[in-house]
Amino acid sequence: MKRTILIVDDHPSFRRFARRLLEAEGFAVVGEASDGASAVAACRRWRPQLVLLDILLPDIDGFAVADTLADEPQRPVVILTSSREASDYAMRLERTSARGFLAKAELSGAALAALVDRR
Repeated sequence: MKRTILIVDDHPSFRRFARRLLEAEGFAVVGEASDGASAVAACRRWRPQLVLLDILLPDIDGFAVADTLADEPQRPVVILTSSREASDYAMRLERTSARGFLAKAELSGAALAALVDRR
């Protein structure tokens, strides 16, 4: 069974790229969102198993969205992403409720699955 995923990023070109890549690698993309508020609403509507969540969003940052989603009854696994390196967010990544971080340049189905399956 395919894992369901929501892609959250304010750049339409990245959302298109991530959708094509992840669908080709066996994920079922249930939706997309371009900001934090839309991401929370989309999670409540579609209940994805996973959320690929950009850190820098136009309304609220990905860390705050991840914390909000952590309180949901059907909590999705959240993987944060950014065009910046993990070292730019080191302190915040240590304290986040998200499962992990994946740089946009390193996005692949295998890399995402490895983070999701990590306990």
